[in-house]
Amino acid sequence: MKRGERDVLHPGRCAHFAVSSGTTAGPSKWLPVNAAMLAHFRAAGLDALFFHALRTGDGRLFRGRHLFLGGSTGLVPLPGVTPPIHAGDLSGITALNLPWWAERQLYEPGREIARMENWPAKVRAIAERTWNRDITLVAGIPSWLLVLADALRETARRHTGRTPESLAELWPNLACVVHGGVPVEPFLAELQRAFGPTARRHEVYPASEGFIAAQDTEDSGLRLLADHGIFYEFVPFADYDESDPVRTAARAVPLAGVRPGVDYALLLTTPAGLVRYVIGDLVRFVSVAPPRLVYVGRTKLQLSAFGEHVIEREITDALTRACRLHGASVENFHVAPLFPAAGTRAVGRHEWWIEFRGEAPEEGQREAFAASLDRELAACNDDYAAKRAGRGLDLPLVRPVPAGGFEQWLRHAGKWGGQHKTPRCRSDRQIADTLARFFPVS
Repeated sequence: MKRGERDVLHPGRCAHFAVSSGTTAGPSKWLPVNAAMLAHFRAAGLDALFFHALRTGDGRLFRGRHLFLGGSTGLVPLPGVTPPIHAGDLSGITALNLPWWAERQLYEPGREIARMENWPAKVRAIAERTWNRDITLVAGIPSWLLVLADALRETARRHTGRTPESLAELWPNLACVVHGGVPVEPFLAELQRAFGPTARRHEVYPASEGFIAAQDTEDSGLRLLADHGIFYEFVPFADYDESDPVRTAARAVPLAGVRPGVDYALLLTTPAGLVRYVIGDLVRFVSVAPPRLVYVGRTKLQLSAFGEHVIEREITDALTRACRLHGASVENFHVAPLFPAAGTRAVGRHEWWIEFRGEAPEEGQREAFAASLDRELAACNDDYAAKRAGRGLDLPLVRPVPAGGFEQWLRHAGKWGGQHKTPRCRSDRQIADTLARFFPVS
C-alpha cells in the first residue's frame, strides 16, 4: 500500500498514512487513512460535538472559533511514489481534510500555524493569534492544554499589562474544553482554574485507528460510537496473550457479549482495512445498554514486576486521590519498579517520578504523600494489597522531578509536542533510569 498498490486492504489506493506517535509502547506504527476513514472521523467528530450540546443544552460552541491543539499538518510525501502518498500525524491529516465550511467558519489556528513543527514556537504563535479571538471550543491533551493556557496568559500580559486569572477573561464565550488521550483526573483542578468556570469539559476517546467514544452524559463512561463504520470486538484481558494471536482472537466477543466491570483488550475492524486489529488499549464497560466504557490503560503498560498487576487507571486514580488529600497538583508523572540492590534482603517497591505543579513537597511531606499512594492503591487492587501485607513490596518512593523535567525527557526521546504523551507506568526501568540520569538522586 505504501508503494501505491491498489486494492490491498481496502478498495482502491490509500493516499495517506497516519504515523502514530509511539509514545506509550514500542515504535511508531503506519496506519492507512483512506477516504472512508476520513468520512468516519468527520462524522464521529460531529457526533461528539452534538453530544456536548445535547447534554449541556448549550449551543454556544457553534457560534465561535474552534481551536485544536494538534500535530503538524506538514505531511511528508513517501519517496518514489507517483502520484504521491503523504504521511504524518493523524490530527494533521484530518485538519487538512476538513469540510470547507468548517475550515472557513470554525477552524483555528489556521493553516500556516498548523503546519509548524517547532512545538514551543507553535504554542507561542497560537497564543499570539487567538488570545483576543472569539474562541468557543478548545481541544487537546490535558498537559498541553495547560501549557497553552500559560502561554495565553503571558501573551495577554504583554498586550494588556495584566495577567488574567483564567482564560474566561480572554474568551468569555468559551463553552467547551475537549480533552482526551490520557485520564484527566490528575489535571482536573488545574484545568478548571486555567479555563474558568463557564467552560464545560467534554471528554473524547480518539485514536489514530478510529474515533472510539465520546461523553454523552454527566455519569461515568463514554458512549461507544458504534455506527460510523468500525466493528468492535473485545478480548477479556485475562485471556489476552500477545504471543499467541490465534488463541487470543478465538476469545474475542462482539459488543453484544461484553459484561460491565471486565477489562477488555480492544480489537477494531475499520474502513481502512485494519482487520481484528489490536490497538493496545484496555477498556472497561460501565454499562451495556447503551454501551459506555472507560479507558483503563495500555496492554503493555502496567506494573507487574513483582506480580502486583497494577494497571494505568488504578495508578491514575490513586494519584488523583492522594493529590486531593494533600492539596497538590501535578504536571506529569511516571511509575516504575525499583528493584532491591544485589546482596541485600530488601524488597522491591514502586518509584513514583512526579513533576508537581508549584513547590514540590519536602522530604517529610513526600513520605506522607507516598503513604497515601500506598493506601489508595491497596484499596483498589487486591494483588497490590496482598503483596504489601505479605511484605513482598515496600512502601512507594516519591521522586520529585524539577519543573520542566518531563519536557526534557520528551525532547530526549524525540517526542515533544503535538499528540505525544508520557507513559504513566512500565514494568521496567527504561524511562526511570533516563530520569535518574537527568535528575540524580542520592
